[in-house]
Amino acid sequence: MNFTETAWKVFNQCIEDYHVSDDVNTLINNPFEKDSLERILYAKNWIDTVQWHLEDIIRDENIDPAEALQLKRTIDASNQKRTDLVEYIDSWFLNKFENITPKPDAKINTETPAWAVDRLSILALKVYHMSLEAHRESASDEHRKNCQAKLDVLLTQKEDLSTSIDQLLADIENGNIKMKVYKQMKMYNDESLNPILYQKGQQK
Repeated sequence: MNFTETAWKVFNQCIEDYHVSDDVNTLINNPFEKDSLERILYAKNWIDTVQWHLEDIIRDENIDPAEALQLKRTIDASNQKRTDLVEYIDSWFLNKFENITPKPDAKINTETPAWAVDRLSILALKVYHMSLEAHRESASDEHRKNCQAKLDVLLTQKEDLSTSIDQLLADIENGNIKMKVYKQMKMYNDESLNPILYQKGQQK
């Protein structure tokens, strides 16, 4: 089983596990061994799955404004955790390929392996939920037909993205691509970088 096949299997197991309770407050129960790649991938998708449903909840037009504000802050915190974990996954790949010497003409990819994995995790969620809609008995035939067409596109995208990720990893391993990562350096959660936060602190 290659990397993306493993990742896709883990992502779908995580999504299925979440939907047993289908509650954003459910605590993660990661079934994989400590320090294993599968455990990291499961943790990544759990964050994405919970955030997917938080994004659904906050779009309720009748939501209480105070609850919406709290949800927005929860989503912001989730985004930070997501970014941190993506960077952790890239560190895992850096360690994996630390003994690889890039070729003199090695190229640099516009996207690191972990950010591509991030897209694959989100895609697993899209496929899961679009499949539900394509088979929802309470929906009209037209709705199910339209959703099946979208699902077909998503599944094609899954195949293409998986191939691209596996090719990227092979190119890094063969020295054809130089793996280079940058921290995202998000500013909105940092009290020293977000002017709204640090100006508020100066006013105290």
